[in-house]
Amino acid sequence: MINKSEIEQKVAEFLLQIKAIKLQPAKPFTWASGIKSPIYCDNRITLSYPAIRTYIRQNLSALIQEEFGSVGLIAGVATAGIPQGVLVAQDLGLPFAYVRSKAKEHGTGSLIEGEVYQGQRVVVVEDLISTGKSSLQAVDALREAGCDVAGLVAIFSYNLQEATDNFKAAKCRFKTLSNYNALIEYASEHSFISKDDLELLRKWRDSPSEWAGAAEKF
Repeated sequence: MINKSEIEQKVAEFLLQIKAIKLQPAKPFTWASGIKSPIYCDNRITLSYPAIRTYIRQNLSALIQEEFGSVGLIAGVATAGIPQGVLVAQDLGLPFAYVRSKAKEHGTGSLIEGEVYQGQRVVVVEDLISTGKSSLQAVDALREAGCDVAGLVAIFSYNLQEATDNFKAAKCRFKTLSNYNALIEYASEHSFISKDDLELLRKWRDSPSEWAGAAEKF
């Protein structure tokens, strides 16, 4: 059985060390939705570090086997989920396909690239879960193609309640190697952030849409 707590901490350590995750409570980032966020995550950076890339690949593979058992296909979510999905599919000796964010506007007009079959049991691989909406679009596309989606795995989740609600409504299980809660605790314990920063980061997790105002008053 995999040690989930140990993996959460190790992945958090890696992401902070290589600056795949940046924490800036005093100078927040702005998401496309307009939400102010104290965290920025780009897990594609992990691909540039062979040892970290290997650790993530091995543990995503182990997570799939432990949580979902036997599957027939790994499907990546375009674009950042594609390389992670390819690595996992190779590790498990499984076929791979990926799901575009929107159908091609030329040629076959495909939304799914690669061969999928009616009733094929699939696990979706994503790099990051924020609200879960883009990930669940891929799940929907695979279901519409006749696949049996066992669930989704990702490197990291922001632990937003909206994501939990969206996955529950879609009746899709999801598991991640690490998450926001584990990350901010690790960051505080290892002096990546101050105690005041930790409090601000907790406030964002609890209410992202109202966080900017709270941060200004802190």
